[in-house]
Amino acid sequence: MAIYKIFPTQDTTLYSINPEMNTGLDEIIEASLEVGNIGTPAPQTSRFLIKFDSTEISDIINNKISGSQWQSNLRCFVANVTALNSDTTVEVYPISQSWNMGTGRYGYLPEVQNGASWIWRDYQGGIQWTTSSFAAGSTGSYSSSVDPGGATWYVTQSLSGSQTFGYYTDKDININVKNIVSAWYSSSIGNDGFIIKQKTEFIDNEDVQPKMKYFSIDTHTIYPPYLEFKWVDTTFNTGSSTLTTLDITPFVITIGENPGYFYLDSINKFRVYSRPEYPTRVFQTSSYFVQNYYLPEVSYYAIKDLDTDEYVIDFDTTYTQLSKDDTSSFFTLYMSGLQPERYYKILIKTVINGNTFVLDEDYYFKIING
Repeated sequence: MAIYKIFPTQDTTLYSINPEMNTGLDEIIEASLEVGNIGTPAPQTSRFLIKFDSTEISDIINNKISGSQWQSNLRCFVANVTALNSDTTVEVYPISQSWNMGTGRYGYLPEVQNGASWIWRDYQGGIQWTTSSFAAGSTGSYSSSVDPGGATWYVTQSLSGSQTFGYYTDKDININVKNIVSAWYSSSIGNDGFIIKQKTEFIDNEDVQPKMKYFSIDTHTIYPPYLEFKWVDTTFNTGSSTLTTLDITPFVITIGENPGYFYLDSINKFRVYSRPEYPTRVFQTSSYFVQNYYLPEVSYYAIKDLDTDEYVIDFDTTYTQLSKDDTSSFFTLYMSGLQPERYYKILIKTVINGNTFVLDEDYYFKIING
């Protein structure tokens, strides 16, 4: 398996209620509904834009995935959600026009207008979003009670994604966008990023005003949005190895090739050694306690943030499966998707004789800036 994450080059939110305001450096991006205030009583909406670098995307597909089975998901992490309906759907489309992030923040007085807003693609007085006679395969939408604008996007069915949130479900955005990323990679469409919006907008009802706010790339937390790539690179090339597969419990594992810290651009192969905790007594000339076993093929790894105890890479039966070679079981980890100056913990999950074991043996490492 392999998992790789890249972070946005720009993001911003477009607000119909503040049609020329730019929020490119705000810590929050949002897709929200609201009934306007006394001055602007009409229903309002907000949508956010987020873009990733085409060169990074091409490098991953050309030089890392290299034809393997793969998946790509847009991940955004919730800052605050209020007034959620029993089922609120968020949609993702590829943007069909270029835009500029700008340097504004929500609530700045005077407003900063040097980037994308509800009306403008680049800056106040520059190029407006198309609001009619859309290019082939693209569209936009807005209410007649607000200023025309709100971006444009491609509407081909295969180039979209959505996620429905229930009242008790996880509110983080996790949407499969492989078809969109593939279209960018093949140059079928230009890469102007994603637009994220609620499926139903401009509702004139004070009881139906879900507000969904997420951390932006400018957040001071460890939860910036990212584009996640997963692909299968599991191999079982054991060569002439005489190692056998562990089928005895209880057992112990150790993690090798872990110096304890890594730079952000590091790629590391962690080795997973295992053996029975209480070996059967036999007569032999070498210590049984240095004998290594393979873990079963139904074995996986996960990575947790040590401070928050949250999974940053969860167990996945497709994409975090352990490999094995003539030395041991192992997995390869790309450090670029982890936050610097933080500690992480390695966990191993395996199934032996029908029993599932999750092993937390306090193996840590740190990502450092270099």
